[in-house]
Amino acid sequence: MLSIAASDHPASLTCDRTQANVWSVSHIRRSRFGDVAVILFLLAQAADGALTYVGVRHLGLAVEANPLIAWLIASFGEVGALAGAKLVAGGFGIALHLSAVHKVVAGLTLFYVVVAVFPWIAILYL
Repeated sequence: MLSIAASDHPASLTCDRTQANVWSVSHIRRSRFGDVAVILFLLAQAADGALTYVGVRHLGLAVEANPLIAWLIASFGEVGALAGAKLVAGGFGIALHLSAVHKVVAGLTLFYVVVAVFPWIAILYL
């Protein structure tokens, strides 16, 4: 006859505290460069979102060069589309930061400033 002890049941298994917790970010070393990069990334996202809103609101949807953002704006309105897109982008930036790929975050920040923020400033204010 087969007998199963209570300790053999999967529900009775316990987690050993000495094992690494894969969901914890406490093992990641702090990086001042990484912190600055992610803050600048989030600021670039916010600036792009605000400038896109002003541009689309005053100049029309045709001024938006990104077809995905243009479709989102046409489908959900300026505020919903831009808030959603910028929250997703910010979340991915934070995920990259927590993965300690700070040079990628810095590169994406530079990319957004050059291809999104500066062009909007030129279109709207220069």
